[in-house]
Amino acid sequence: MLIDEAAAVGLVGVALFQLAIAAGAPVGHASWGGKHQGTLPTRLRVISAVAVLFWVYSALVVLRRGGVEAFAVPEGVARWGTWVLVGLLLVSALANFASPSRWERYFWGPAVLLLAALCFLTARG
Repeated sequence: MLIDEAAAVGLVGVALFQLAIAAGAPVGHASWGGKHQGTLPTRLRVISAVAVLFWVYSALVVLRRGGVEAFAVPEGVARWGTWVLVGLLLVSALANFASPSRWERYFWGPAVLLLAALCFLTARG
């Protein structure tokens, strides 16, 4: 159960970063390809706000897959959703490693790859 909890904490961490972007934090150099310095344009901030919901729900899916039944996530959604997360996180890790942003290459790439591994271990369980 510790693995799914670690994955959920990491996913909530991603959600909090997206929330900071949506709120106007000056982290353009560390997000969305690093093309923007400072605060991101409104369009990307709105997308980040939507992403907050996705990452929080993803954390709930992973916890449900790990056996926490306190959330209204159906077992089938948890089972398949965790595998979908593994795929999405792997693609995201590759994109981060290929990014021109040093923050994305050296922080987000490894962090997201670790999240993919934790989700993989949870999905197998």
